Amino acid sequence: MRVPTNKLQQMAIYTTLLTGAGCGTMYYLMQKSFSRSDYHSLALEKLKANQSAMDRLGAPPLKVHNIHLSDRYNRVEPYTAQIKIPVTGSKDGGYLYTTSVRDPQTLGWNLTQAVLQLREGQSIDLLTSTLTDKKEGLDTDNWSS
Repeated sequence: MRVPTNKLQQMAIYTTLLTGAGCGTMYYLMQKSFSRSDYHSLALEKLKANQSAMDRLGAPPLKVHNIHLSDRYNRVEPYTAQIKIPVTGSKDGGYLYTTSVRDPQTLGWNLTQAVLQLREGQSIDLLTSTLTDKKEGLDTDNWSS
């Protein structure tokens, strides 16, 4: 039995559209899951509470961008989460490097590292409120690649 070429073309087009829509939906749902997670919220709360960091960014308004899903620093496991959150303000932008650990008893997340790395090269440790040049205060050596 022969299938006409135009039917095969239509099938290919519909399959491509459905696959693209499925991939787009998965990407959206993964980003939504990250942005609603406790470890993500804790890090952003810590950033917003640090007036020095907010001033350097030129925030408010603070714009939180989507996490790069292919970035090797972004890892979430049952009891640890390491994420790199892109943020920008009206003056500058950068990445908020965070590490959180989950308490096995309460299953709540605790922020253990929160460092804002600005594009200009400065780092602000949000847990100690210290400012350093370059990546001196950023401990990413123990992060898995």
